[in-house]
Amino acid sequence: MLRKFLRNENGATAIEYSLIAGFIALAIIAAVGMTGQRLLALFGSLNDLIVGG
Repeated sequence: MLRKFLRNENGATAIEYSLIAGFIALAIIAAVGMTGQRLLALFGSLNDLIVGG
């Protein structure tokens, strides 16, 4: 019974897929965060040009 348990790889595959999904989610979050910061900087500079000159 212990040998059968040690040879079972179903859980390992699920964990691998979970890790891959987690890394993809982190990459998406980082990309969206950087894009958001760039947009804020762009709109801030546009606001300065229009309002403050």
